[in-house]
Amino acid sequence: MKFALLEFDPAHNQINDDKKLSSGLSVSVRIENTLWVANDETISLERLSLINEDDQGNYFYGKHEQFLLSNFIELPVPPTFSDTGKIKFKEADIEGLDYKDGYLWLVGSHSAKRKKSESGHAETNEERLTKLSDVKSDGNRFVLARIPLEKQDETFVPKDKVEQNRGIRVAAQLKDGIIANEIINLQNDEHLKKFFDIPGKDNGFDIEGLAVAGKKIFIGLRGPVLRGWAVILELLLDDEVDHSSSVLLLKGYKKHVLPLDGLGIRDLCIHESDLLILAGPTMELDGPVTIYRWIGGVNQGNDSVIFNKDILKKVMDLPFGKGVDHAEGMTLFSSTGDRQSDLILVVYDSASQDRQPAGTTSLKADVFPLFG
Repeated sequence: MKFALLEFDPAHNQINDDKKLSSGLSVSVRIENTLWVANDETISLERLSLINEDDQGNYFYGKHEQFLLSNFIELPVPPTFSDTGKIKFKEADIEGLDYKDGYLWLVGSHSAKRKKSESGHAETNEERLTKLSDVKSDGNRFVLARIPLEKQDETFVPKDKVEQNRGIRVAAQLKDGIIANEIINLQNDEHLKKFFDIPGKDNGFDIEGLAVAGKKIFIGLRGPVLRGWAVILELLLDDEVDHSSSVLLLKGYKKHVLPLDGLGIRDLCIHESDLLILAGPTMELDGPVTIYRWIGGVNQGNDSVIFNKDILKKVMDLPFGKGVDHAEGMTLFSSTGDRQSDLILVVYDSASQDRQPAGTTSLKADVFPLFG
């Protein structure tokens, strides 16, 4: 199996006392010779640049640069900094990333979360049960935004708030998040409204996956899975949204349900007019994990229920471990460095030790042939 080795800057690798960037990622997108990734417990985007490729077809990325989201968009809960420069923040739970027409798009999970009770902590049963009853929603999870990128030499650089004010292309975001938006009020949706107060990992509402095609924004839902049917939301951008717009306006949405063998959606990619779907468990399970191709999925005229297996093809099954190596993100990839994609790169959360070379701040992603 071919791989891509991602080397992170040691100065930015440590997220908190328990988590490192090199211990797992939630999203990825390739833009020419750069790879953009994120960990779902941060409020930052990570840019890596292609260093070289060996004679076995493996790829090596480094020159890590970190970009705080708060430098480009308005987070509902901005970070604070101590006198020593230490940052305190509420995670954005970035679960979708895409690139289209000079913009890097991102979306948070929009999910509620349940507090964890772990066996290693000195707690009574009553305290553990109390923790399991604690459900909350963090504001930074409710973000859908785009950030303009500017090509400089062989890399891409996001434009900060000052640079955006001087130029034509500016960052834009959906105010108040998808759920609370005045036009797209999903809390009134007949299929989804009962799931917003349920934590994402309990089959509640949970976004994982983003793909952009013109004025269409495809959102994959890890949950809910409705009697075995997975859900993709197709958000429709208002025609008035252009490069000078700082607010994303929506004019409606479509709903597509697909039979993915009881799995939820973990990521989306557009390949020509098809949607590639990374599917995995909606609950806290290890597998299975499968990539499907929805033929013509980008060009659906109305809401759809997909029964025809001729347009929903299984591309491949992915590996997974016991408690480790959960496939979370994928991006189209090229063996020649151009825009024609013949490979797919997959990143994993809860990476196994085999993916983390000892003594380094590196992480291995898998690279698979897209066409078998």
